[in-house]
Amino acid sequence: MLPHDRIPYSPINTRPPLTLPNGARLVVWVIVNVEEWNPHEAMPRTVLSPPAGGSPMPDIPNWAWHEYGNRVGFWRMLEVFDRHTLPVVLAINGSAIRAYEPIAGAARDRGWEFIGHGFTQKNMQKVPDERADIAKTTEAIRAFTGKAPRGWLGPGLTETWDTPDILAEHGYEYVCDWVLDDQPVRIKTKSRPLVSIPYTQECNDVAMMLIQHHVAEEYRRRAVDQFEQLYADSEPSARVMALVVHPYIMGAPHRFRYFSDAVDHIVSKPGVVVWTGEQILDWYLAAEKAAGRGVAAV
Repeated sequence: MLPHDRIPYSPINTRPPLTLPNGARLVVWVIVNVEEWNPHEAMPRTVLSPPAGGSPMPDIPNWAWHEYGNRVGFWRMLEVFDRHTLPVVLAINGSAIRAYEPIAGAARDRGWEFIGHGFTQKNMQKVPDERADIAKTTEAIRAFTGKAPRGWLGPGLTETWDTPDILAEHGYEYVCDWVLDDQPVRIKTKSRPLVSIPYTQECNDVAMMLIQHHVAEEYRRRAVDQFEQLYADSEPSARVMALVVHPYIMGAPHRFRYFSDAVDHIVSKPGVVVWTGEQILDWYLAAEKAAGRGVAAV
């Protein structure tokens, strides 16, 4: 199916209003991406190019750059989440659960939601067997948490033409890769619908820091600006905002304060709820059902 076949075009200003409980108007969800980078392959991203070019292996400087996030950056960021007792979503490679078990354990102990993020950090179009990769990721999360994941975020938001269909076959209920709306929308598959929950490229530390090369304080400025606009937009109908971080990026010492400041600002505003992806999913499905537009059972 082509993109418009899966998600037909729908202007947001023509939809019936979405209402949140207890007078809230905006949902914020925080997604922390934890990945394992395979030193036997080219690094998913690079901060330092080798002197003579090419893709050396092992690529120690770039592997270690990412490893810092899991050794130090994650634990620095955890202080912010604990201070506000935030429900957080952990998008984690299936292989990273064992490779970085203390991180997975800290998330499980706090009741965070785990969502699939590929078995390793590799473009889904380059995975030899996508169905097997999704199955292995699902089982790794189920074995560690005792619960199958309901949500999926492709590594680098990558999908093949078949990814939504395969995810539906494996019991997934929502995806984050379709960054095209400020409200949840239905996504068609060959078997049963999924829900696309708003994710973000614009308030994503990869885009800001690694691709656009902004100074560290841009994260706070852009996150606050995005939040304030969505807060204004949400007066007639609820909106969803994603805040996306990677421990090796926003967990770095010179950037951390700006992430912390952005969270402080967001949680201080009245009418804002911080939910996990599955909380957003359940709210949306209930709202659709109450309005007589129910999504088929998932």
